[in-house]
Formats: sequence, C-alpha cells, structure tokens
Amino acid sequence: MIDINIRKTMHTADGEIDLKPELQVQENALLALFGKSGAGKTTILRILAGLETPEAGYIKINGQIWFDSEKKINLTPRFRKVGFVFQDFALFPNMTVRENIEYAAADKKTEAEYIDGMLDFMGLKKLADRRPHQLSGGQKQRTALARAVALKPKILLLDEPMSLLDDEIKESLQNEILEIHRKYNITTILVSHDVSEVFSMAETVCILEDGIIKRQGTPFEVFSGKEENINGKLKITGKLLNLNKKGNAYKAEILAGGQIFTKTISAKEAKEYRAKKNVVLLIDIKDINTIKQLS
Repeated sequence: MIDINIRKTMHTADGEIDLKPELQVQENALLALFGKSGAGKTTILRILAGLETPEAGYIKINGQIWFDSEKKINLTPRFRKVGFVFQDFALFPNMTVRENIEYAAADKKTEAEYIDGMLDFMGLKKLADRRPHQLSGGQKQRTALARAVALKPKILLLDEPMSLLDDEIKESLQNEILEIHRKYNITTILVSHDVSEVFSMAETVCILEDGIIKRQGTPFEVFSGKEENINGKLKITGKLLNLNKKGNAYKAEILAGGQIFTKTISAKEAKEYRAKKNVVLLIDIKDINTIKQLS
C-alpha cells in the first residue's frame, strides 16, 4: 500500500499553492490523478519518485518509510525502485531501443531473457536496434513503458503518457498499459486530463484541486456528481462481455476499468464487436444509467 501525507509549497502561474495530499493506494491498484494544470498531479509523482522533496510529512510504501521529515528519512530515487513514464518519453537518444530498456535492468546479462520477453510483449522486437529518432511517437512511448517495467518497480508512475499520441495509438497503448498492470501486478498511478481515459483505465480516481484531494472514488462515483459539471461524450475502450439480442437490436456490455458500460447497438455493429479484441463505445457522460459498478 502507498500511504502519503505530505506538504510542499508550489509556485504556479496563479501564485503559491500548498500541495497537501493525503492519500492511500491499495497494492496492485490502478489509480488516476485528475485535475487542472497546476493542481499538483505531476509534482506528486515526482515526489514519490524522489525527484522532488516535500517540506513535511511522510511517504510509506508497503510499510517501508521512503520519506519522513520528522525522522530525517529520505530515500534516493535509486533505492525507491519506481518506474516513471514521462509525457515526453525521456529516452536516451544515443541508445537503441534494447539499450534503453537494458539501462533500467539490474543486470542486463542475467535479465536478457526478461528483456527479450518485454520487447516481444510490447511489439518492439523488430525495432530493438533502432534509436529514438527512428521511432514513431507510439513506438517511443512503448519503449519508455518497457524501460519502466524492466526495472521491476514497486510502483509505476505514468505522467500523461498518451497526451502526445493520436487516438488510434492512444487506445492501443491504453490496452498495453492495462495488460502490463494485470500481468505484473504493479501498483500504478496515472496522471490524466482525459475523462474517457480515466473511465477506460482506472479503478479509482482522485480529483486534485489547488493541491488538495477534493474527491476520491470510482470514476462512476466521482464523475456522476454535480460538482464536476462535465459534459460531452465519453470514448471508452474495453473488452466485450456480453451481447444480448433485443428484437432487431443488441445490448452490448463492455468492461473498462472498474465499470461495465452498456449500449444498444445494431446487428451490423454487433457483428463488428464480436470480431474485435477490444471495442470502442461512445456514451453521453450524463447518461449514468449506462454505467454500473462491479461489486
């Protein structure tokens, strides 16, 4: 479990803000931090990684103290074993795909089989000898993700990893992140501005406003509240659970994150849904009846 209770003064375009998150994240969970720019989302990730230091408070990971201002404890990034995927990829330009991934491994010789498996799993095997300037945006981000996981981290931190990608690649990477999360059982924290992304991926979401966590719960619980006042369509990517025929139409149930989404579709759409591993569903965010939580 991640147990964080810290304080840090942030200097933003709107002046000083006291970042004071009190947060507990269950082991192996996937949690999203959601909020406006400058609310402190990325700063929380950087503090967890040991790249920034709070002024007060504590951070405990599975009972181990990573930071405690009173006890004068502050583990360096090296001893925290955190996988960090940055928005701008942050790959080493002089290294190949394989070398970027090997850099994070404890021992590239003993971990060779693990790295080969990671290259294959992420669809990077044929790109292993290329350098970052020879890769597309999606390939760069998959390399960054593979490097973060090669560390065998206790926590995986994702700082808007899909914000620079087009929709098709974004949906593919969402699924790859979810597969990695489930396969390796890594506690994961995702920073996002995208409501659809949060619904598709996160089990729990925290709304961060002016450095404070205002609301926390499942995406259904948080975004169905009047406080958020969010309009428009949700684009949800998930796995098809059921297709039930209703007259000339079908009722589709799609699992995404911790929610099941339902929608009435045509026979033609039903045929297309059956042929796909993952399906995309468009729903009105105000149509809460299309969503039910898993018990």
